[in-house]
Amino acid sequence: MKHTLTILLGLFTGLLFAQSPIGAWEWTETREDGQKVKGVVTFTENYQAAAWFDAETGAFIETNGGSWTLDGNTMTEVPEFHTSDTSKIGIPSSFEIEFDGNDKLRIVGSETWSTRIDAGEPGELAGAWLMSGRKRNGEIQERDTNRPRKTMKILSGTRFQWIAYNTETKQFMGTGGGTYTTVDGKYTENIEFFSRDDSRVGMSLEFNYELKDGKWHHSGKSSKGDPMYEVWSRRD
Repeated sequence: MKHTLTILLGLFTGLLFAQSPIGAWEWTETREDGQKVKGVVTFTENYQAAAWFDAETGAFIETNGGSWTLDGNTMTEVPEFHTSDTSKIGIPSSFEIEFDGNDKLRIVGSETWSTRIDAGEPGELAGAWLMSGRKRNGEIQERDTNRPRKTMKILSGTRFQWIAYNTETKQFMGTGGGTYTTVDGKYTENIEFFSRDDSRVGMSLEFNYELKDGKWHHSGKSSKGDPMYEVWSRRD
């Protein structure tokens, strides 16, 4: 019996530590002024991005994100962008998290629980990507992804967020996000928030997509209706 209990305890402990934040999570909160706010955070293997927007109108409020690691239940994040406090960019921040089963997550001490949207599935494009090129005049013009000026797109199994920012100047240029699907070579975005223009909220944009040598080739028309062809590389 004692041996059996030891095995069961080991299995239970293994399950606890197998819990992972990878995927997308959402929550809602009502602020002091009565505004109902929706928050969504997306975790890939090494990077995360969180965004807050008006739950009714989709009006953008704030975003932050960067790299993350998890040691036991201690999460450490190093922001690369932070619209509400640029002094936090590049500074590691650690805090305790806890899970309630596989579908609830919160920061210890917070009253707000996040609900899991997905666990990184079924998205073929799930992960963190950096724009690494554009096609102009029929030729791919490559972009150095190590430079401070970055455009990152982070996707779970069902949600996406793109962010344009500069890690050196701490400048934030824009973001947008929502849900997405990949079906028969078509990548479709359904926009829930867009920092540059709230009128884009509610739009659905369909693009062609193809994976070539591990890179994501993305073509179609932008939210302004302009033709575009982008190349994205996975971020390790």
